[in-house]
Amino acid sequence: MFTGIITDIGRVQAVDRQGDTRFTIATGYDTDTIAIGASVAHNGVCLTVIEKGPGWYVVQASGETLAKTTLGAWQPDTRINLERALKVGDELGGHIVSGHVDGVGRLVDQRPDGESLRLTFEAPAALARYIASKGSVAVDGVSLTVNEVQGNRFGVNIIPHTQTATTFGGLRVGDAVNLEIDMLARYVARLAGQE
Repeated sequence: MFTGIITDIGRVQAVDRQGDTRFTIATGYDTDTIAIGASVAHNGVCLTVIEKGPGWYVVQASGETLAKTTLGAWQPDTRINLERALKVGDELGGHIVSGHVDGVGRLVDQRPDGESLRLTFEAPAALARYIASKGSVAVDGVSLTVNEVQGNRFGVNIIPHTQTATTFGGLRVGDAVNLEIDMLARYVARLAGQE
């Protein structure tokens, strides 16, 4: 489990696409404190550490993961939002995020709003019904509060700190993003018989 609070911006060092794809990730984390088998969220995708060294580690992604997320487009030097798994007793500053991406959305508008950036994303129709104004959504692993919803589109504000502490400062209109809907919204819909 994760909180959607990004604690490092990593960088893809290498991609090996033989069999399951292996990504070598450069990180500011102290890799001595990351166990082999540990879960780390990468742009919202929970992946398992299988090798490591000073300032880097390796994760592996299946064809299913590559097809259902933005990871299939990763190349060396791709910047990614990283979050280590939540430990009992950690502060829950965002919302509960599973690291299981529900689908891929797209940034359709970006404009200044005071010192913030107002970003508008388009979600796949199957996910849009779970996104509610003032609710939570994880975009590329970042816990965000939804400002408004219009059809399949939803808007969020990104404060200056979030622009620099995540990859959002480099997002451009048309970019694909990983979306994870709020877990509570999914279960409420299930209980209401809408799923």
